[in-house]
Amino acid sequence: MPTERVQRALARAGFGSRRSCEELIVQGRVKVDGIVATLGDKIDVETSRVTVDGLDVNLDPNVRYLALHKPAGVVTTLRDPQGRADIRALLPADGPRVFPVGRLDRDSEGLLLLTNDGELANRLLHPRHAVEKEYLAEVDGRPTAKQLARVRSGVELEDGIARAKSARIVAAAGGKGAVRLVMTEGRKREVRRLLRAVGLPVTRLIRLRMGPIRLGDLPPGATRELSREEIQALGRAGR
Repeated sequence: MPTERVQRALARAGFGSRRSCEELIVQGRVKVDGIVATLGDKIDVETSRVTVDGLDVNLDPNVRYLALHKPAGVVTTLRDPQGRADIRALLPADGPRVFPVGRLDRDSEGLLLLTNDGELANRLLHPRHAVEKEYLAEVDGRPTAKQLARVRSGVELEDGIARAKSARIVAAAGGKGAVRLVMTEGRKREVRRLLRAVGLPVTRLIRLRMGPIRLGDLPPGATRELSREEIQALGRAGR
C-alpha cells in the first residue's frame, strides 16, 4: 500500500507548502482516521481518512474542480444526442474527465461547477443541505414589491410550491426590469417558472453564485480551476 507523511499528502492536495501543512498538524487541526495527527504520522493514501478542521480531504491526485461560465445556447451535457452545442467543447482537453454539478437550462448562462469528486457533488445537490444559488433575471415587465413578496412567500407550481430565499429589484424602467434572487432548490427551470407565475417572464437568466463560489469576471465560455480555499468552502456548504 502506498504511504506518505501527512504533511506531504496535504501539500499535494493543495493545502499550501509543506511547512504550512506542518503548522496545521502542530495546531491539532488535522486528524487521520479520527485521531489527531502528529508530524511523524504516515498515511495510506488509498484508505486513510484525513480531515482538516473536520472537513474530509480528497487525496486522489486525479480529482479536479472547475468553474465554467456557460454561455446561452449551450446544453449542460458532455454529449448531446440531438447534436446541439454542449459544454464538452468548453472544457480543458487535458486531465481527468469532470461532470457538471447540477444543470443550467439551454437558454440560461452563468456559473456551472464541474468535478469528478462524486461525493462532494452529491452533497451539494442534496436538498437537505439547501445550498444557495444566486441569479440575476432580466424580465419582461416592471417588477413590483408585491410581486417579489409573492416570490419570497411561495407560489404553487405544477410540481409543488416554489419560493425564493431572497429577492430584490435591481432595475425597473419602462416595461422592463431585473431581479436578483437566491434559491435553495434546483428544480427544472424553477426560476423561470416562478417569475412567470407572478407576471414576470424571464428574458435572460444568469447564475451568479453557487454556494460560496461566485462567477465574478470569468468570461463566457471560459473555465478556471477552483482554489483550495474555494474547495474547502464548498465542503462546508455541503454539510
